[in-house]
Amino acid sequence: MNIRTLRGWRGALTSLLGLALLGLACTAREEGTLPRIRRTGVLRVGTDATYPPFETIDPATGGLVGFDVDLVRALARQLPARAEFVIVPFDGIVPGLKSGKYDLVVSAMTITPERAQQVRFTEPYTVAGQSIVVRRAEASIRSAAELAGKRIGCQLATTGEMEAKKVPGARVVSFDAIGSAFRDLENGNLDAAIADTPTARIFIRDHPTLDLAGEPLTREEFGMAARPGDAELVEALNRGLAELRDTGEMQALEAKWGIAAGARP
Repeated sequence: MNIRTLRGWRGALTSLLGLALLGLACTAREEGTLPRIRRTGVLRVGTDATYPPFETIDPATGGLVGFDVDLVRALARQLPARAEFVIVPFDGIVPGLKSGKYDLVVSAMTITPERAQQVRFTEPYTVAGQSIVVRRAEASIRSAAELAGKRIGCQLATTGEMEAKKVPGARVVSFDAIGSAFRDLENGNLDAAIADTPTARIFIRDHPTLDLAGEPLTREEFGMAARPGDAELVEALNRGLAELRDTGEMQALEAKWGIAAGARP
């Protein structure tokens, strides 16, 4: 074989290899999220592990625990797949989803019109609301009207922060984790905090100097969030949620984590 012929074969092989790699790349791009999850057996989930009883780190084991954690693991088994969690601050959780760092967000996320423009939500899986937390000895704050001009703590990028910013003249202090807001309130650095009622109750249970003030400010539905194009994944998760309710597993998880049985969409 002469040099010219050898070069020709090399050129042809290089072209064939390039076409093969291009075909694999196109196949990877065309593969939907749900087929890829089923093929790999892994569902990647973004969550902010600072929000008990929904998701938090167990100090005894260092493991991720909570109602949302158990729920998504049960849903993953139905796909079938294994849930693999990626812990991320809440204010960066949607950008992380959109950039492909994970397939799903499950993080006590309220379904809002603004968020629905960026993600595709599942059907609601539980209901909560924002409540005011104060020091038990503080009798002057018993409703949202009495928060005007006060120092209010909340978690960054949450609906609690949205409610705090509605208060006239309020000095809103936003934290990466809601526990930091509660601790600042306990130490007298804030006048009140606003958070989801179940989370507030968990902290109050362990910190008797704090208490809820008045009725919840809102009624909010929580949903799991996928990328806008992942309708097939969302449909599968909705079927899974319905099955968990039918079998009673959802009710068992609610009882385990102290989620009110009436807190359902």
